[in-house]
Amino acid sequence: MTPSVAVHGVVTLMVRMSEMAPGASVPQKKAARCRPTWAPLDFALYAGAVLAWGFSWIALSSQVSAVAPEVSVVWRFALAAPLMMAIALARSESLRFPKTDHLRFAALGATIFSTNFTLFYYGAQVLTSGLLSVVFSLASIINVGLGALVLGAPIDRRVALGALFGGAGVALMFYPEIASAGFDKNAAMGLVYCLAGTLSFCFGNMISAGLQRRAIPVFAASAWGMLYGAILLAFFAAFRGRAFVIEPTPVYIGGLVFLAVVASVGAFAFYLTLLGRIGADRAAYATVMIPIVALGVSTVAEAYVWTWPAALGLLAVITGNVLVLKPRRQHVIP
Repeated sequence: MTPSVAVHGVVTLMVRMSEMAPGASVPQKKAARCRPTWAPLDFALYAGAVLAWGFSWIALSSQVSAVAPEVSVVWRFALAAPLMMAIALARSESLRFPKTDHLRFAALGATIFSTNFTLFYYGAQVLTSGLLSVVFSLASIINVGLGALVLGAPIDRRVALGALFGGAGVALMFYPEIASAGFDKNAAMGLVYCLAGTLSFCFGNMISAGLQRRAIPVFAASAWGMLYGAILLAFFAAFRGRAFVIEPTPVYIGGLVFLAVVASVGAFAFYLTLLGRIGADRAAYATVMIPIVALGVSTVAEAYVWTWPAALGLLAVITGNVLVLKPRRQHVIP
């Protein structure tokens, strides 16, 4: 999993909120009529983001070792935060903000860049990387539900149908393990960890959406969020008596570097650039591809066994995400 996916979650939430604005439909429709076609660079950015995110799940599983999950997350964002700050400065984004914004950054760090990731790292101790990505793909559906619950945003029938497809798809993906008695108490706890991590991520999306409404640059906000997340998690790990060590193996160190540099920073830059070039709605469909890539990698690297229920479940999850992400048709007054 990667924090760049947070951008997709915020995009989904912001699009739903913008649809509530009076008179918003006309300019959105006009913008859609004059969209540029995809250039070779757009395909490269799309592929780069999808591959970085898709492979991030197997890299996350490589962090399940003698190092405590919360400590691994501390190392990850202790590396990623300075890189993200450097990119923000290179983009002429200011890193100076009032105290009230820093409180929001700390909340962003507590939800997305610490709790969310730590829970998925614990889930990775008992679940394959592909299944982790499938559970996390429910974020687009949960985001819409939270938008309705917290912001009063309307939910249309297509989104409700998408939620049913998503929930049924996850159930089908886990059905083979349940039917074969391979779904024990530990696996159930792993699923609970992942669902709780996804919920934490979605609450973080609400905070991030609020920061964007305040016109705070995304790179700067994410950099501070990563830093605060690492600090908060370091205190939590110290409170639990965790040892701040690094496993000196190529697999662990390689996975850590990939997650910090490629998944947390590189893919973030790819996706934001793509978003600005082709639009938020089309860029968001990159996230639909993540479970497919992650499950393909899991099939090769972890010997994930495909069954008909699992295949139908993946199809249902993808369908649910497409239904949720698909922009609403706008009525234009001639």
